[in-house]
Amino acid sequence: NGFPVDYNQVFNQNEVQKMEFIFTKENWDDMQDDLSSKVSQGGPPGQFDSENPDYFPCTVKYNGLEWENVGVRYKGNSSLRARSGKLPFRMNFDKFEDEYPEIYNQRFYGFKEFSLSSNYNDASLMREKIACDLFRDFNVPAVRTAFYEIYIDEGTGKSQYYGVYTLLEIINDNFLKDWFGSESGNCYKPDGDGARFSTNGFDLGDFEQKNNEGGSKADIQELYDALHSSSRTSNPAQWRDALGSVFDIDGFLRYLAVNNTIQNWDTYGRMTHNYYLYHDPADGLIKWIAWDNNEAFQDGKQGGAVSFGMTEVGTDWPFLNYIIADDVYEQKYKDYIKGFIEGSFENSSK
Repeated sequence: NGFPVDYNQVFNQNEVQKMEFIFTKENWDDMQDDLSSKVSQGGPPGQFDSENPDYFPCTVKYNGLEWENVGVRYKGNSSLRARSGKLPFRMNFDKFEDEYPEIYNQRFYGFKEFSLSSNYNDASLMREKIACDLFRDFNVPAVRTAFYEIYIDEGTGKSQYYGVYTLLEIINDNFLKDWFGSESGNCYKPDGDGARFSTNGFDLGDFEQKNNEGGSKADIQELYDALHSSSRTSNPAQWRDALGSVFDIDGFLRYLAVNNTIQNWDTYGRMTHNYYLYHDPADGLIKWIAWDNNEAFQDGKQGGAVSFGMTEVGTDWPFLNYIIADDVYEQKYKDYIKGFIEGSFENSSK
């Protein structure tokens, strides 16, 4: 429990590390039953009826050490369709602290939670990691990642090799403090129609608060109002100033340049999810955080990856529609594309 946050240990970039989960047979069987009962039968295949599938306790072994009663659950939507042996997980090291007081505030080298991506639909196993690395290298907020071999004892007394997973840090664990230097600002995970920021179906209820739960969402409303101000067409300079006073538009343009270059389709522009927002107290601006990039580097589904011109996305994606229609923002965006391609994305970059 006394470990400080150790990024070098957990997110080792020089080797594929090994982690082992040891379940009792009862807990493993219950976990499979929970998955079967919560995978939607009528909706899209592989989608949880419940947004919060149950956690089950296990022992985690790593680096010669053991952590007991760690909460583990399945995660994901489309990745659960296959129902193969390799499914993605979420880990919470003090999930069961109320039942087991001895693990109060249990941490894994300073970390409370992780996401374990199974690299679904990715034969290279590399999309998630390379995308995050490229975002970070171009100074776009994105989590750290590392490769792990995962072994699971399903209660038989013998561990089975489940494959190479990508370990990702969780946005509202240590990431905010590590990237922004704070964690007190409002952090949101948008999902649903409201996540478009469109005049069609905008709903503050679609902005899940990952901290400061129950607090005001006035900052999101303020961003929406600034984005849709009538000054956008009557006085573009005034519109840009007002939008830039509440939103890190420069950071968003950097994000957009990377996202469109790597053809990351499963996010804003095609899908109403897979990004976070953080209201940074350092400058008062809402910052865009990239998240869940395992579908990058491919043509994509749902109409395919968005082009550099973003002309095909329709009118319900104002962060794209309005930016590409504004000469000043469009030029900055194009400059960032050029800078990214000639820099972080250049073949010889390491």
